[in-house]
Formats: sequence, C-alpha cells, structure tokens
Amino acid sequence: MRLLMLGGTEFVGRAVVEAALGRGWDVTVFHRGRHEAPPGVRSLLGDRTTPGGLAALAEDPGEWDIVVDTWSAAPRAVRDAARLLRGRARRYVYVSSCSVYEWARPAGYTEDAPLVEGASADAEQTAYAQDKRGGELAVLDAFGEDRSVLVRAGLILGPYENIGRLPWWLARTARGGPMLAPGPRDLPLQYVDVRDLAEWVLHAAERELSGPYNLVSPPGHTTMGELLDTCARVTGGAAELRWTEPEVILRAGIQPWTELPVWVPPGSDLHDGLHNRDVSRAVSAGLSCRPVEETVADTWRWLQDVGGVAPQRPDRPSPGLDPEVEAKVLAAAGGVPGTTP
Repeated sequence: MRLLMLGGTEFVGRAVVEAALGRGWDVTVFHRGRHEAPPGVRSLLGDRTTPGGLAALAEDPGEWDIVVDTWSAAPRAVRDAARLLRGRARRYVYVSSCSVYEWARPAGYTEDAPLVEGASADAEQTAYAQDKRGGELAVLDAFGEDRSVLVRAGLILGPYENIGRLPWWLARTARGGPMLAPGPRDLPLQYVDVRDLAEWVLHAAERELSGPYNLVSPPGHTTMGELLDTCARVTGGAAELRWTEPEVILRAGIQPWTELPVWVPPGSDLHDGLHNRDVSRAVSAGLSCRPVEETVADTWRWLQDVGGVAPQRPDRPSPGLDPEVEAKVLAAAGGVPGTTP
C-alpha cells in the first residue's frame, strides 16, 4: 500500500505514518519542514497555506492508495489538496471531529445527528466546527462519498500529544502533593489512543471503507478515577488525590475541559456531547481500543524521553489549572484522599 500523509511529523499524522511503516507500506509525507519527518519516509516540502504551496506535490509523479489529511484550519486548504489529488489517489481519509455535529448533542448520538451550519469548502478559517465540516465537504466534493472516509474523532490521547491534556495530568501527578481530582470517580470517559486511531485509519483503507465514523472508545471505556489513579501510579505515586464534588469545582469558577483537561461535569450537555457517543459503526468496522494503563504509561515514557515537557501547538491554548487556584479550592473544600464524593 502507498500512503500520502499530509503532515506526518506531529501527533496524529506521526502516529499514522509510524503505523503504516510498521505494516511495510510505502510512505510519502508532505509537510512544511518545521519538524523532522520520521525515518523511512519520502518527504515533499511545501506550505499549503501559501500561494503555490502545493507545487512540490503537483510536480511529483506519485500515485497513492490512500491520502490521510488532519487539517483543522481554513477548509480551502483541504479543497485545494483534494482537487489536486483526486486523479492520483484511490481514497481520501480526512481526520475530522465530532465537533461537526450541531450543539447540543443528545446522549448516544450517531453519525446521523444534525451537522453544524454555515460551513463551506471554499472558506477561510472561521471557527473550529465549521472549519472541520468545511474540510469534510471539500473531500466529498473531490472524491465523492464512495472514495472518502470522514473520521469524526473525539478526545485523542497518547504519545506525541501536542494539545497538552494527558501531559498536563501526568506532570501534575508527578509533581505530587495534594491534588484536586474532579469527581465523581466513576465518571465515564470516552477517548481514543492516537495509535488505535492510526491503525483503524489504515484498516479502513485496506477494506476500502467509506463514509463518516465516530471514532472514539465505547462509552465507559475508562473513568476519571481510573485515569487519574493510573497517572498517579505510573509517575511514582507522589500525588495525593483529593476527590472533589463537581459543584465545588464549578462554584470556584474553574472551567471544565480546559482548566481540568478531559473532565466535564456529569449530567451536562458537555458530558453528553464529549463522553457519550455511539461508536458502534466504528467498532463493527474493526475499531479496537487498548487499555488506559497502556495509553498512560506509554505517554509518560515518551514525555520522559523528550525531557518532560510536551510540545504545544501554537494555535491551541495550554490546558491546566493554576496551582494557586487549586490550593484555594482544596483548602476550602477539604477533599479527602482516595474517596468518592
């Protein structure tokens, strides 16, 4: 199999490239050259945001079985690449997002849920949800429904993460001491390990799948308690988890998801939208999710290999809670180590 990865040097793109190389595929990466490409690939350099930025791709004679694209800014960049490649690639896989569904999303929503309005394949960058939906429309326009796969990913964790969610929790538990743990402990979570996403993408290409897929673990794959207990364990056990009621956290003005990454309060539209999706279509099509222990331990190992500080995408805010705010909430709440609120 011949893969063209648009990007391929960071997080999701890198995981797809490494999975393809592990299968013995022939891999070409088209990237800006800001980061070193994985060994074993053929590199084409260009910046798809600039005039003539696709020249190296246009001049290359290559043809591919699969193109994988993770673009999340102006949809016109996806449009231009997809139009250029529609006669040179068999299938186009676009790593989209569950953000393309209209808010608020009901618990257990499927790929048939209503989609956001106002998206266009020709648009400049606007808002994340409309940009991702515009990217989907660009792929469908160039490749049609039968030759495109829309991977509507949820929360993605694992090695190479450059968003900062799991790296922040690992760094916080490694720092030790009393730590605010947002309850309840049994709060169900959905996420996908980036390597499981990558393997599924390649599997989809091999099986010539098409259409949209919600790609995240089944509901309740893990819980907030299991995630944080595992973080504390793999980083050395110095953190003293103080489980704190959601109401206390919200009254303190702490923002779910951003200041406390991954966590959103139970019973809210946020939790239904982010941690309660129907993924039966992807599971039926071969999605397999590794245990949380493996995701956390491997991400911690990678963090140590890169010096303890994860790379951070410049277009995304750094997540995490200010230590002074954490200390004040803990002092006021009197959270008890290891207990469920």
